[in-house]
Amino acid sequence: MPEATYDVSNALHNINRNLATVNDNVVETSKMLDIVHGVVNNVDSNLKVVYDEIEQLARDFHDYVQKAEYQHNVSLAETRLVKIRQELETKYGYYAETRRTIVGVLQADDLEIVRKDTITNATEELMISAPGYWLAPALVALAAWINDNKELADRAVKEAIRRNDEKTSLLFALICRRADRKTASIKWVQRYLANQNEEYLDRNAVIILDAFASGLLGTDTEGVVAKQLDDWMTRLQEKAGFVEQQTIQWSDAINLKRNPLTDGFEYLRKYSKTWPKLQYIMEGAILHANILSYFENIFNQQSSHSALKEQLDDILTSLVTEFDDEELPLRRDERLNQYILNYAGDLSRARQSMQIDQTAFDIHRDFTQLLTDAAMKPEVSNVSVSTQKFAVALSRDWIANAYNDVVANNRMQIPDVIEINVENFNEVTRDGRDEADLIEKWSSIVQTEKESALAPHTINAFQKFCLIGGSVIGVVGLIACIASQVFLGIIAVVAGSGMVINHFTKKKAVQIRRQHIESQLETKFNDGAQIIRAALAEVVDFRAQFAEKDGMSQAVVDFLERVKPEQYVKKLSDSTRRIKTDKENVK
Repeated sequence: MPEATYDVSNALHNINRNLATVNDNVVETSKMLDIVHGVVNNVDSNLKVVYDEIEQLARDFHDYVQKAEYQHNVSLAETRLVKIRQELETKYGYYAETRRTIVGVLQADDLEIVRKDTITNATEELMISAPGYWLAPALVALAAWINDNKELADRAVKEAIRRNDEKTSLLFALICRRADRKTASIKWVQRYLANQNEEYLDRNAVIILDAFASGLLGTDTEGVVAKQLDDWMTRLQEKAGFVEQQTIQWSDAINLKRNPLTDGFEYLRKYSKTWPKLQYIMEGAILHANILSYFENIFNQQSSHSALKEQLDDILTSLVTEFDDEELPLRRDERLNQYILNYAGDLSRARQSMQIDQTAFDIHRDFTQLLTDAAMKPEVSNVSVSTQKFAVALSRDWIANAYNDVVANNRMQIPDVIEINVENFNEVTRDGRDEADLIEKWSSIVQTEKESALAPHTINAFQKFCLIGGSVIGVVGLIACIASQVFLGIIAVVAGSGMVINHFTKKKAVQIRRQHIESQLETKFNDGAQIIRAALAEVVDFRAQFAEKDGMSQAVVDFLERVKPEQYVKKLSDSTRRIKTDKENVK
């Protein structure tokens, strides 16, 4: 019996030692699980860093691709410009020399410092080297006129008219006015105008408009031009759909002064599907200040106070240096490629700018389009500030109608509600002042997601049973050892201990996963709440800024009301002409 007692005691000692080892292993496993938890958190943080770096890398790659594309566009544009200009030089190079000579001949004759024979020889050489060019025989005619050679002058004028009646008429109208031969100038103007159709005007008709608005054609000639403009306006306004056409035409011209909204409202840009509409209407609101500034700049500029001959020489230079119709395709391509260079390869901006210039490259246009181009595209139309003032003033009511239409259309686009989109959160706000409600909705979404994410991470029935079952089996094993069933008892104790350890191990792992999920969703909630608050704040700012900028529209309307056509044509008091404004004709 003592021997049996010794064996039981020894067995219990071994069991206690094994249980201690098991306990140590459980503790060690717990520590390892803590380490794993820390590693998981560290990995999660590293993953976030990696994701951020990948996102930054994607942005950098996109920027690199865009930069490479822009550089490629610049390289192509440079190559094309070289080829286009070579072609222009090859086909029309002799035009440039002829153009440079015309005003030089006039100024040389004024100063009487060049022999008439030299002028004759120079013009005759150009006539030979520029076959088919309308300006060459016109230059010969000018030289013959200076030399008082009427027969040669008549023959040269007839040839110039045959080559280009319209430009020749314009040229000699200005030259005769420069020489103070008013009657001859009137005849040339009448000849030019007689060849014009108000719906199909030569693009150089702006020359007459420029001289007329600048007061350079004299009192009698002003009457001729004014009557013709009056007739054109009357006939155009009698056509069906005229007012609607003007509204569309001027609306397009006004909208070309829109500037893209590239800064501000970063959260709405990223977290609102309504942003494209918001961007559009804000650009429309900013347009009011742009248009007002544009018109004010026109009317605040002083008209030229240069001598009559100097102003006429400027208009003559504009006429003869403006490219001819056959050059238009190449000049159009040249302008587009130059814009590509100006915008460092940005094709979108280049095409947008080219769109603004497009009508100025049309060979023919109607009278109202001529006014629109003069008013809104002076850098392409090559008109003076006097012409801009006159064009805006004469088109005042059309501009006002179109502008009111632009304003109304822009206001119609104002969204009643603005979306806030953060992951699976898609809610709307009217004025950005419902922060508490939206944060509560966001919290509900995250809580639902949290419950859904945590649901799979629980101890199952078997793992719960392991704690109780393992304890029971362990106790039974101890009893068996005491009852001299040492082998079976040890097996039962080890099995029970394993089940208990399995329970706590699984429980610890579940707790770690649940803590990780809760931590992630808490971060998600906080980040989302911050985004929502920032977006709502931007909604408040957007509504306020829009209202402020949109309020500028009335200033534009008031400005246009103060503009009168008759105020912007010089020497009106000396003229008997009458310009019918839109206010008189458009009902």
